[in-house]
Order: sequence, then C-alpha cells, then structure tokens
Amino acid sequence: MVKAKVSSINANKDVSSLSINRFLNFIGLVLVIFCVFTVGFFSGKVWGGSKSNDVSNLYKIVGKTENNDVTELDFDRFWEVWETLATQYVDKDLDQQEMYYGAIKGMVDGLDDPATVYLTPEETQQYKDGNQGKFEGIGAEMGYEDGYVVIISPLEGSPAIEAGLKSGDKVLKVDGNDVTGKGLYEVVALLRGEKGTDVEITVLHKDGSETEDIVVTRDEIKAPSITFEGMEGDIAVVDVDRFTESSLVAWEQKWDSVIEDVKKEKPKALVIDLRGNPGGYFSAAVWAAGDFLDSGTVVVKQEDREGDQTSFTVDRDGNMLDIPVVVLVNGGSASASEIFAGAMQQNDRAYIIGEETYGKGTAQDIVDFTDGSSLHITIFKWLLPDGTWLNPDNVIEPDKKIDISDQEFKDGDDPQMDEALKYLNSKI
Repeated sequence: MVKAKVSSINANKDVSSLSINRFLNFIGLVLVIFCVFTVGFFSGKVWGGSKSNDVSNLYKIVGKTENNDVTELDFDRFWEVWETLATQYVDKDLDQQEMYYGAIKGMVDGLDDPATVYLTPEETQQYKDGNQGKFEGIGAEMGYEDGYVVIISPLEGSPAIEAGLKSGDKVLKVDGNDVTGKGLYEVVALLRGEKGTDVEITVLHKDGSETEDIVVTRDEIKAPSITFEGMEGDIAVVDVDRFTESSLVAWEQKWDSVIEDVKKEKPKALVIDLRGNPGGYFSAAVWAAGDFLDSGTVVVKQEDREGDQTSFTVDRDGNMLDIPVVVLVNGGSASASEIFAGAMQQNDRAYIIGEETYGKGTAQDIVDFTDGSSLHITIFKWLLPDGTWLNPDNVIEPDKKIDISDQEFKDGDDPQMDEALKYLNSKI
C-alpha cells in the first residue's frame, strides 16, 4: 500500500459461531431488502412521476429511534435521486456499476466507523494482495485519523521510508489532486502503481504547520512479516512488521521458526520491535504472547455488542518465559500489536519504550460476496487485561517515552533502539 491494510482494516476471523450467526442473519436481512430495491431498476423498471402505493410500500424499512419509537425509512427518496441522475445528469453515459457500489459505500460510511468499510471487487483484491506482502507501490500502511487519510507507518526499507514519509503524515494531495475527504481506498488506488513510476504526495507532518511535497518512486514491495535482525551483543532483536501472512497458521509457523532461530543464539535478552506494525490476526498476537506469559495468563478480553465479555488466555508452555524483554512501539503500532504490547506491559513481562500507540481496539470480520466485493465490519471491542477498552483515548503508554526527531530520522539515528539496548544491558 501502498499496502492497504487498515489497521487496519485488518481481518479477525476468530469470533464465536453464535456472533457470526447473528451477524450473518443481519446481513441476510439487509441483502434481501437491498435486492428488492435493485430488482426493479436492473430489470428495466424506470420510475417516472408517481408510484402506486403498493409499490411504494416495498421501499420502506421499519426501524426504531433512540426512544424505541417505531419509525419508517422511506426509500422512495433513494430511487428519486437515482432517477434524477439517470435522466438529468449532464453525462448520459453513467456508470451504473459505480453508482451501485457507491450507494453501498455510502450506507456503510453512515456508521462513521473508519474500520467498517465496503470494498469493491478491485479493492478487495488489492487488500488480499497486500496481506500476502507482495505489491507495487510506495510501501506504507494507510489509515484514518481526524477525518484524514494518514500514513500509519512506512514499511522498513520501502520507497516511502527513503523519501521521508513518516507515521502520522496526513495525505492532502496526490499528484496535485486534492484527496481530503476521499475514501481510504480511493487514495490507496492513487498511490499504488507500477514499479519505477513516480508519485508526488503532499503531506502535513504530524504536529507540523506547513505542507511538504514529497516525490516517491514506486517499487515492488516484499515485506516479511517477521525478521530476526540478529544479535546486539547478548541481545536478540526481532522485528515484527505485521501479524498477518497468507493465513493464521502460516504466521504462527513463521513466528515459531524465528523464535527457534533466536533460541539457537542463546540470547540473554530480547527486543521485539513493533514500531509501524498495524496489526493483523488477533490470534497471532495471543499466540506470540504465549511464548512469554505463563499458561492461564489473560492476554486480552473481547466484548460483543451485547456487552458480554470473553477472556483469551495463554494455553501453552512458552519458549521464552524468563528472558528480559523490551517492546518498541510508536504511533504506527496498532490493533494486534497493541494487544501484544498491552498484555506484556500489564502482566509485568516487558518494558515498553517509544511513543504512544495508535489506539485501535476493535476487531473486524470480513464477509466476502459472490461478485468479489467484501464488507469489513466491526464486531468486537478489544479490552486490555485490566478490562479497559483500547481506543484513541486509551492507548498503550510507553514506560519510557522517547521521540525520534526529524533530523534523527533523516540521519538514520534510532534513540529508541539505543535506549532498549541500554536498558536490557543493565538487566543482564
């Protein structure tokens, strides 16, 4: 994205069958209603003037207000607008498919939840490609913040990093075109492109007051999910770029392989770098925490729409229960990476260094449709072990807060890693 994982926009399919059934029943009802709407139009029915009362009544949904009073949503207006566009818009060659997908997107956007999104077939394929870690673009995780599309984190070694893009940068223009107010995947599509092509991005840096035009040369992005960076004396350094692979099983196998490689070096301490990690599979975070926390320890809690909570605990004997650990985080650490860091911190198992995290404490399920499109829908809240909801107002606060200045960033200096090594050397 550009690796389009929207923090998220990350899928979690580890949900109870009861919740899934409730969810599917709801979606089924919505789709039945929507099909009733679309059949009239796509079978050649043209609405003009007035409709009969019998037909008009088909286009009403009974709902409830906040006071539980019954009300009606009259869908006549939807078709009146559609007909007006079809008969009066200056360009006769309307793309009905785009209008159709746009209508669904508008319905989903009405929830005002950036993590709940509808993706067209093309966008869905881009999302799946991004989860494989192979794509062509600038190499950055994208998300929403304060109504803007922002760089959640540029990927290590990516064109975005080399060009100077940083976590928290607000994307204002792409190739001179204003993208404020546009959807995340619209912006992602503009940033993606063939290897070797340039794209100019106008950004407002975090806490900055002036915009900057940055030219990025796109490249093929092959980002490993987990990397054993090597040893710094007696300290092993593991970089976890994301908690996704082609599948949860594939990620767990990759994690286990890296941990085995680390163990062969017999380190006395460990740094786990989660900076710029936008998350991924919820169960991947639980699995990774299981190598450091005792069996039965609460890693995270899940709360559904009814307020019911489920605790997820370690259910295996870990490989690194006693080794001192530092976890590095920043504003690009989101979702599953925050779950892992929060579990390690609140269970007094790791020292957290860096900057405040992103604050994404919701889980999304993905519903795939037969036309190739998909719905990413928020179905759970994630609670930290102490029962508090992880969100932008309740992020992971580092035990030792250290910022990286613009100059340090440009010079390649890393005071956060330096502090992690210093801290661990004092413990071994």
